[in-house]
Amino acid sequence: MSFPVANRVLSRCLAALLAAGLASAVHAQVTVDGAWARATVPNQSATGAFMRLTAQKDVVLTGASSPVAGIVEVHEMWLDRGIMRMRAADRVTLKAGQTIELKSGGLHIMMMDLKQQIKAGDLVPLTLSFKAADGTLSTVETNATAGFAPPPR
Repeated sequence: MSFPVANRVLSRCLAALLAAGLASAVHAQVTVDGAWARATVPNQSATGAFMRLTAQKDVVLTGASSPVAGIVEVHEMWLDRGIMRMRAADRVTLKAGQTIELKSGGLHIMMMDLKQQIKAGDLVPLTLSFKAADGTLSTVETNATAGFAPPPR
């Protein structure tokens, strides 16, 4: 006796489980430590998120997203003749074993068009997108704790 519909459903379930397992292995390529987001005042439309990223293999941070903001970008800041400049960074390369700190005044996650006030103590969900040297795409989910200053180490 054959169950073709049941076999197709079972095959799809197994494929989904395998894909989830592979995705978990890919997530292990980058660890996030000390994630925090700057709390906002009422009607503030933008804020930043900061953290340390450590790569287990060569990857490139290609972007970020969050349900609390309409626009989320990786930004870089630098001092240019006494004026602080900021622009979107399309990609941030992380070498295997390297830790990069996303911090105020340097590389950071910029969240704009905020949908709500971010209050101290709130958890801000972030999805970071990476691309490995072999072209594999992956994401890392994290929560940044909101505050007015970085958490103590």
